This record gives sequence, C-alpha cells and structure tokens, in this order.
Amino acid sequence: MEAGAFHDFAIGLPGATFDVKWGQDRIYSVGGKMFAAAGSVGQDRPLYSFKASDMAFELLVEQGLARPAPYAARFKWVQLLANDSLTEDELKAYVVQAHGLIAEALPKKARAALRLA
Repeated sequence: MEAGAFHDFAIGLPGATFDVKWGQDRIYSVGGKMFAAAGSVGQDRPLYSFKASDMAFELLVEQGLARPAPYAARFKWVQLLANDSLTEDELKAYVVQAHGLIAEALPKKARAALRLA
C-alpha cells in the first residue's frame, strides 16, 4: 500500500488524528494514543507498524511477515518486514483492529467525546 493510501485510510477511522513525531515518523492516534505508524516523512513506501492483538502479534512474527517493533514490542506492536508482506485488505483489517484495541482501552469519557462509545 502506498503511503498516501495508508494515510487516507488511517486518518479516516473514527476519531483518528495524524501527527509527525520524533521529527520524521508519521503517527496515527485515537484519543491521543498511537495505533499505527507509517515510517519516516519523505518515504514513498514506508514500513508500517501497528498495535496488534496478542494472537496477531504472535502470528505475524511467527510467519515472518513482521518483527516486533523497535521500542514498542513489549506493547505488542509489530513492524512489517516489507510493504507487500500483507495484501492491502489485510493491512487495512489489522489497522482497524489496532484502532479498535486502542479505542476500547480509552476511558469511557474519552470514548464518548470521540463518539466511539
């Protein structure tokens, strides 16, 4: 998936926001909590990272499609090994799941403010 398509999809999720952190990393958040990242600014085909469920984390790493994300593996984040590790539909499904995992962990008041409850 190209960076522009990834951006359009991720920012289109309910309550999603976009920010550039650490001077170069494109970050997607909900309620101020990150759910996905798209590598560095200026990369046409960045490596994608996202929060994964326990099962998805194990599956993606075991199948050699992703690695534990640097600095975030303990939080069950994965980084795809290549942009074509997953089909576009699979990547979208994992990003939706990542968004959901983060959104459901938000306080009830924050979810209500974002109209996620």
